[in-house]
Amino acid sequence: MRAAIEAHDAGADVALISKIHPVRSHSGAAEGGINAALGNASEDDPEKHAFDTVKGSDYLGDQDAIEVLCNEAPDDVYQLEHWGAVFSRTEDGRIAQRPFGAAGEPRTAYAADITGHVLVHVLYEQLMKRELQVYEEWFAWQLVIDDDRCQGVIAWDLLNGGLKTIGAKTVILTTGGAGRLYTGTTNAYACTGDGMAMALRVGVALKDMEMMQFHPTTLAPTGVLITEGCRGEGAYLLNAEGERFLKRYAPNAMELASRDVISRAEQTEIDEGRGIDGNVLLDLRHLGAEKINERLHGTRELSMVFAGVDPIHEPIPVRPGAHYHMGGVDTDLDGKTTLEGLYAAGECACVSVHGANRLGGNALMETITYGKRSGRHAAEWALTHTTVAVPPAVEADAERTLKKLLDRTKGERPWKIRDELAETMHENFGVFRREQDMRKQGELVDALRERYKRVVVDDKGDVFNNDLTQALELEFLLELADCMIVSGLARKESRGAHARPYDYPERDDEHYMKHTIVTWVDGQPQLDWAPVRVTKWEPMERTY
Repeated sequence: MRAAIEAHDAGADVALISKIHPVRSHSGAAEGGINAALGNASEDDPEKHAFDTVKGSDYLGDQDAIEVLCNEAPDDVYQLEHWGAVFSRTEDGRIAQRPFGAAGEPRTAYAADITGHVLVHVLYEQLMKRELQVYEEWFAWQLVIDDDRCQGVIAWDLLNGGLKTIGAKTVILTTGGAGRLYTGTTNAYACTGDGMAMALRVGVALKDMEMMQFHPTTLAPTGVLITEGCRGEGAYLLNAEGERFLKRYAPNAMELASRDVISRAEQTEIDEGRGIDGNVLLDLRHLGAEKINERLHGTRELSMVFAGVDPIHEPIPVRPGAHYHMGGVDTDLDGKTTLEGLYAAGECACVSVHGANRLGGNALMETITYGKRSGRHAAEWALTHTTVAVPPAVEADAERTLKKLLDRTKGERPWKIRDELAETMHENFGVFRREQDMRKQGELVDALRERYKRVVVDDKGDVFNNDLTQALELEFLLELADCMIVSGLARKESRGAHARPYDYPERDDEHYMKHTIVTWVDGQPQLDWAPVRVTKWEPMERTY
């Protein structure tokens, strides 16, 4: 939405395509806040923000991209406020900022614990104000490539059925992550990596695909997110013995260490038998009812509804869950990909601001800053180039592929393949990774891709054919899983979210301070490497 607003304001004719209503987007589940060095709670500045982000990324983040993010963040947050975002306040009326994991200063601006929900609505109001065309409940399926440039999108119209083509001089992918690759995930059912897979199929590279962040505090079995804001407000993590176990893993930062560190600590406690039914406990009781109800009311409601626990009176059982994909479509600082006319921003892109581990509060900020930048750049390009025409042959090809899928009457239903994929990814490519498990997962994914060739869609109808879109999403997920495994096997070190404690426990800057780059060649992922862009921070040991 931020990209569409910026492109419209730059003078372009803009439309938005979304497979769900825009305010149902998964950004609405972002709870904790948005990072900007406003300095309202401490002496903070963009350079400190940038350093924390570089260190948090385990030195895999591209430092020029990180500096752009941190320098532009404060003005972007004020812009949101002027549009009507209701942030929580300090006593003297400034935007309140809470401490968040691995941040040297309290810099996470928040609206209680429903920040993403607030921002999604504020941005949608701005779309309405500008009377922007929104094709909601259109499932984007293929990019139109002609004359070596991206010239539009082929989408399935969920409401009326049928493939529809929209021609455009520039296309910006902002489809979010692929958390549905895992059973235990904080991600909505819509998070199936569509944009990443669409880009991959037209020859664009994906970067750092092995880097999937596991959030330390998610509810079992649903995977519903419990915000890091709880720990920002002072909550404790306890094991079955009632011990604040993080003192053994991150003695200085404790509960506010970075996410990869805490998820590994929790998983270790659980694996060594100090968990409770596969969980550890998040204890908010000492915060008191007043603070919980004012600043964490959404969290209280979620734990009461999904875990039957009232955090005012008892601790919440939590465990690590797949949360955020640091990897994605390889772009430059303007969101531009290697394909003329194609841009990407947000979680589906990889600039890379987050490197091997994202800091809480930086994802919402990235969607705004890089949404804005890609929107402006795509609009400028569109305004200075000639019009487009989608060749009929491209549409006919897409129709044929779809007909083949819908005409199949014998075979396997998609859900079984999807469940097997998610369960095995969790086992073999989770918080900790072992060589033989990753290899096994590679073979499993190959077998699942073989089975997918015989997948059958029972619903042959036109109206709200979720059966069809779920089958198409599954194909996206299978291809992305392949890319992740190839990258994970090649990175023979432990860095950020990619932890290999059994065979390569250390970070190896000499050989692996570089990005994995995957392209799709003849239906298989092909791996290459790219350097990390360093401006002023050389790698140091990372401790919290």
